[in-house]
Amino acid sequence: MGRPKALVRDADGASWLQHAVEVLRDGGCDGVTVVLGAEADEAVRLLDGLGVDVVVAHDWDEGMSASLRSGLESLMGSDAEAAVVSLVDLPDLTAAVVRRVLSEREGDEALARASYHGRPGHPVVLGRAHWQRVAGVATGDAGARDYLAEHGATLVECGDLASGADVDTRTSAVG
Repeated sequence: MGRPKALVRDADGASWLQHAVEVLRDGGCDGVTVVLGAEADEAVRLLDGLGVDVVVAHDWDEGMSASLRSGLESLMGSDAEAAVVSLVDLPDLTAAVVRRVLSEREGDEALARASYHGRPGHPVVLGRAHWQRVAGVATGDAGARDYLAEHGATLVECGDLASGADVDTRTSAVG
């Protein structure tokens, strides 16, 4: 992308980062924690006034798992029962997807993820009971993928609501 995805805007100027926060809130998340990495100071400015908690993954260059670990570790002291893990590069993600995946949560043991025509994707719901173990095994860009597969995460079909496709190049960007 030539820059951190948290700083990308659609052709119409809409911020992917701000969109991601709005989708989570509108989807039923009471609080939102945003994990930033490269060029975090610039991304923080985009979040001004949105009332989110910000965590910086200083080891962001280790891959997606660094953000996941940082985010989960920041929540350990909270009273949250579950965390919804999403990505900023899912510009067609909607609040309806978040609501559907959240509807599958089962307390602090929750383990569910969106799927799109049978293909696992984001968002993911991780109950508190899984946080420590997920943070301990997350490596590289795989995040919690293996953990979710090994522990039988519930797949929640959302292909009727969004594509689930992440955007990795400017030519595939929405807008």
